[in-house]
Amino acid sequence: MKETIMRAILDRLLGFDTVSSNPNIELMHYVQSLLAEAGISATLIPDPAGGKANLYASVGPEGQGGVMLSGHTDVVPVTGQAWTVPPFAATERDGRIYGRGATDMKGFVACAIAAMLEAAKRPLKVPLHLALSYDEEVGCLGVRSLVDMLESAPVRPRMCIVGEPTNMQVATGHKGKVALRATFVGREGHSALAPLALNALHLAADFINLVRDTQSFVVEHGLRDGDYDVPYTTLHVGKMSGGVQVNIVPNAAVADFEIRSLAGEDVDRLIEILRIGASEILDPLREDFPEADIRIERLWDYPGLGTPSDAGVVNFVKALTGANGTIKVAFGTEGGLFDARLGIPTVICGPGSMAQGHKPDEYVSLEQLDRCQAMMAALLARLEAGF
Repeated sequence: MKETIMRAILDRLLGFDTVSSNPNIELMHYVQSLLAEAGISATLIPDPAGGKANLYASVGPEGQGGVMLSGHTDVVPVTGQAWTVPPFAATERDGRIYGRGATDMKGFVACAIAAMLEAAKRPLKVPLHLALSYDEEVGCLGVRSLVDMLESAPVRPRMCIVGEPTNMQVATGHKGKVALRATFVGREGHSALAPLALNALHLAADFINLVRDTQSFVVEHGLRDGDYDVPYTTLHVGKMSGGVQVNIVPNAAVADFEIRSLAGEDVDRLIEILRIGASEILDPLREDFPEADIRIERLWDYPGLGTPSDAGVVNFVKALTGANGTIKVAFGTEGGLFDARLGIPTVICGPGSMAQGHKPDEYVSLEQLDRCQAMMAALLARLEAGF
């Protein structure tokens, strides 16, 4: 790949440490100023603290739907990972660009920004929009204020391409997700008298077995979609904490878990199964330990995406990329929110593979970036021609 505007942008983007726990406002100010130099006005939608923001920009004729390019600017942490290159810098080696977020998903974001700059030079008949968000990696949280803004806009984009890494294949769907927390209340005591106390971590272990049993039930009786690598709804416990030291029976524990659901799966029913099962765990304990409790709360969620394979946006993006078929992806995106809340038909298509994401020495190949730029060039030609 020869040196391009896109590559210079990607180098800068990778230099910003935008782990979700950190601000992204400096990156957004960089993008805003870059667009302003091309005569493109960009709106920032800050979070309440002002350290993070979404960005929305448009180029081309007003009053029409157009195509929206969407991506997130936050990345996952590098703590505890054995990187051989600086994580927050661009390193080119063996036909790859290394750096945290290279594939997930600053590679696409750089291509999208470069496309906006090029679009400003063209007599577009249909507009191009850019939507950049924060806190996607922790539950598609930041983009919701951008969705709120578009919800009240007089004209919304006609379609959307979310640039998460798909190896430039056109993805039409992903599972929805709900994140939950179970809080366990037991009774403390000296470990020498452990049978006289109620160990909250043991309650948590019993509940985790319940989650695993519910997973088995879903595998046997739940919905199935063979387009996914895992063709059924999944339940997963990702974090558990509790206890102070080994000679104290803990009186409290917490477990965070999730449900990633196929379209049409009755998630509320699954949660109710867990609530009933939790009550059954507690029933034989209540007489001796009336304070015993297992509380389940929903933390956040996002909807799945299920764009029909014959939808206009699917055929449009397939034509841009030359793809023959479609896929579905295991990870979630903001696309489900655009579709569910705004009615914007959406597909996922971007450079790189999620197999490289969230790992040390994350990279995107130059070949994938070239293919993404080719898609952007084809997109601009269609917008200039009026679709």
